[in-house]
Amino acid sequence: MPTIIVEGPPISVEKKRELVKRLTEVASEVYEIEHITVLIKENPPENVGINGELLLDRKRK
Repeated sequence: MPTIIVEGPPISVEKKRELVKRLTEVASEVYEIEHITVLIKENPPENVGINGELLLDRKRK
């Protein structure tokens, strides 16, 4: 059973529903199977660093 893992910033439950639905549709079509697992891992800005800075601090600039 294929598993799709998405890591990104927090999003609303409505957007998660849409993301899971659309990813599942495409993966099911490509793999030609119905059982697809999607895992969403949310990373708050204080837990992400880019170029030596926390994302939280970059947003403030």
